[in-house]
Amino acid sequence: MIMHGKGMEMWGVYEPFHIMLNEYRVADIVITPHARSRFADRMNKEDGMDVDIGAWIWQCVKQNRVRPYSQSEYNAYLIDNDTSVVVEFKELEGVTTLSGHPLYVMVVVTFLGNISVTPQLRDLRGYFSWLHHSRRMKLMKKRRRRR
Repeated sequence: MIMHGKGMEMWGVYEPFHIMLNEYRVADIVITPHARSRFADRMNKEDGMDVDIGAWIWQCVKQNRVRPYSQSEYNAYLIDNDTSVVVEFKELEGVTTLSGHPLYVMVVVTFLGNISVTPQLRDLRGYFSWLHHSRRMKLMKKRRRRR
């Protein structure tokens, strides 16, 4: 979804189209295939949502419904204080605002789920350590079966 450089009615005039999210000037939103599959698995089933993910996130950012999660080490954000998302910001090469500030692409890496449905998401550090531990245990069991 490319939003920067969106043309206006007058010839040769471009709207400096970006939205502030924390210290980032977000001009584009990119959804990874992994995030799309996680959205389909976790969000569509729970909420009955059948939307264009990029347009939905863009609306949420525009309406200031996206807030940083309390623990910034995972670069996680909350949408509507319920949906947890992990994002990365990448600077657009050679593109700046009229005042010279860099513009960024918001890359949605994954959807973790809704806090209202999965209460474990309230503590991200604990949730990620539990995921890491459970994956390691699954691999160990699988390795035992092969021998």
